[in-house]
Amino acid sequence: MEHFHIQRRQWLQVGALATGSALLGAPAWARTDYPTKPIKLIVPFNSGGATDIVARSIGEKLATRMGQPVLVDNRAGGSGVTGTDFALKSAPDGYTFLISLGTTMLINQFLYSKLPYHPQRDQALMTQIALAPVTLLVNPKLQVNNATELWSHITRNKGKLSYGSWGSGSYSHLACAWISHNLAADMTHAPYKGEAPMMQDLAGGQIDMAFASLQAAKPHIDSGRVKVLAVTGEQRMAALPQAATLIEQGIKDEIFRISGWLGMSAPARTPTDVLQQVTAEVRAIITLPEIRQRIQTMGFIPVGNTSEQFAAVIQNDAPIWERVVKLSGAKLD
Repeated sequence: MEHFHIQRRQWLQVGALATGSALLGAPAWARTDYPTKPIKLIVPFNSGGATDIVARSIGEKLATRMGQPVLVDNRAGGSGVTGTDFALKSAPDGYTFLISLGTTMLINQFLYSKLPYHPQRDQALMTQIALAPVTLLVNPKLQVNNATELWSHITRNKGKLSYGSWGSGSYSHLACAWISHNLAADMTHAPYKGEAPMMQDLAGGQIDMAFASLQAAKPHIDSGRVKVLAVTGEQRMAALPQAATLIEQGIKDEIFRISGWLGMSAPARTPTDVLQQVTAEVRAIITLPEIRQRIQTMGFIPVGNTSEQFAAVIQNDAPIWERVVKLSGAKLD
């Protein structure tokens, strides 16, 4: 595990650089000559999705606070790789930032043998915007009411059940593969091109179970076409408070304890004072009641931590994701 000892140091160094003298307070380092032109937020996914909505909400407030337009640039493709690479290879001048998911900022390095960017070397971490737990769903025909009953049902029906995902290497794939392995269940994986077709087949009974974002799942939950049994992470979703966490239900596997997340970073070598200034503004924005409400409505949990705290999260999560990806056998190249 020497590989990860090196990575841990790199992540903490990146976080420390971004934080720097910010611990002394914003007025000490805020620049008066920045910004002088529009700021760009790169989102490596299509417009209209949860990451895009959060980025636009933050961008609107950031424009007011910074006195310059903030433009959201959607650059989808390659499971987020295309846009992330573009953002991190942009000029490190403080006018281009990345808002993305943990998949592109952390997990993809374990799914691809070669990435065009290096997560530790090429990005300066700024803040973890929100946790992004997901829901555990089943088709109602399974006649289970909680995660413990589902685990028992899987054990009794080895080789007979199927699970869906929004693509190979997605959270639903990795989590269900973990369950199948641990319960020796030999479940069948059905990968889809996105959550929408996966949810349609789950509701129609073509697959038995899946993990999905609340944004994709809620219409089907509300209509009774799918049943929600649990949520991942260590706390319940404000927008779905009746759904207990897997941990509350006694299932304490590490993959269900950690959550996906939305984060913000910049190209490496972006000036430290600019990183500090923008990070402080974004963290302040995340505390605003209307922004918190918007984030929670999508099933996310607002965070807004420091860059050092963000680096520590990645330090903790990285070896877990490496193990889970290796067990699943998922490869995207």
